[in-house]
Amino acid sequence: MVRSLWTGASGMIGQQANIDTISNNLANVNTAGFKKVRADFEDLIYQTVRTAGTPATEETVVPVGTQMGHGVKLAATQRIFTQGALQNTDVPTDMAIAGEGFFRVQLQDGTYAYTRNGAFEVDNTGRMVTTEGYWVLPDIVMPPNYLPESIAVSQDGRVTVKVPEINGDDPIQVGQVELYRFPNPVGLTAIGENLFKITNASGDAIPGRPNNEGMGKIIHKRLEMSNVSVVNEMVELIVAQRAYEFNSRTIQTTDNMLGTATTLKR
Repeated sequence: MVRSLWTGASGMIGQQANIDTISNNLANVNTAGFKKVRADFEDLIYQTVRTAGTPATEETVVPVGTQMGHGVKLAATQRIFTQGALQNTDVPTDMAIAGEGFFRVQLQDGTYAYTRNGAFEVDNTGRMVTTEGYWVLPDIVMPPNYLPESIAVSQDGRVTVKVPEINGDDPIQVGQVELYRFPNPVGLTAIGENLFKITNASGDAIPGRPNNEGMGKIIHKRLEMSNVSVVNEMVELIVAQRAYEFNSRTIQTTDNMLGTATTLKR
């Protein structure tokens, strides 16, 4: 069968994966802490018809070989960890990371996950948790009778509150936010709920205090929004759509050529 049929089909499959990636980016354009994903492609194996350097005569060789490609495949979906815009929320439990680092949370099975989404809450025990109820680590626990509007977080991660019954108007420290970075953050695995897990590719988590040793600083009452650019994604969507159409056209053209061949008469 004509090679271009399968080559065009691989191109259509690849562009479909590209559009799926772009649509997920656009769907999460307002998701706090979301990092956009890019689809990376690579060409498939080549059929070598003639190898470059093959002797042509006793004194010369073939300067250029002949290779026929077999299309494209999806090589990876790479997450882009650029900084998202910081949005003012005026919520005392909201935090944003300006720079490098992740928050650590503990899942229900006791394992750790990491997130850039600092939309935290305080549960009925006074512990700071995510919107899904996962504990923020290290533990940050509010004392009884604290004033919720008095929660303050410094750029280096010190969490303080006011408890009038204990210390009057003087704030007391109730916790210390820690950040974690990775040798290869793109190797992290996304598990949903704005969470990532460590893999062999990401390397082990490296802890540190905010605003120290290369870690980002904490911006209180802010949230880091998605780093998805709607304009760029729409341009990429147009390019992907046209590439899909071009690949489908190669299949149609090949089909017409085969139809012409079947109607040949002596």
